[in-house]
Amino acid sequence: MAKTVCKILGVVFLLVGLVGFVSPNLLNAHLTPAHNVVHIVSGAIALYFGFAGTLSGAKTFSLVFGVVYLALGILGMALGTGEDRTWMLGPLHFGTADHGIHILLGVVFLAGGLFTKRVD
Repeated sequence: MAKTVCKILGVVFLLVGLVGFVSPNLLNAHLTPAHNVVHIVSGAIALYFGFAGTLSGAKTFSLVFGVVYLALGILGMALGTGEDRTWMLGPLHFGTADHGIHILLGVVFLAGGLFTKRVD
């Protein structure tokens, strides 16, 4: 399941990263150029693990990215301020929509890693 999650979310990340340059408020997210680059790089890495990486690598990637994105979403909700729960992390600006999307992505990545059969 981890390789499938990496393939699907890799494509999604690449598309969101590219579209974000044209439509920076896609889904009410704050898609700054730096945020778009992070999505493109994340998508490329996910696609590598989905297509060329080992199952063990895809599982590890899914678990690590799941924890990172889930933490990013939860921290954003907790530390964000104002009506939109805005949280600035260096050049990245996150709002409520970003936090929700990050939590969802974290859960999907974690599920992909956790529900992949044991790999030796």
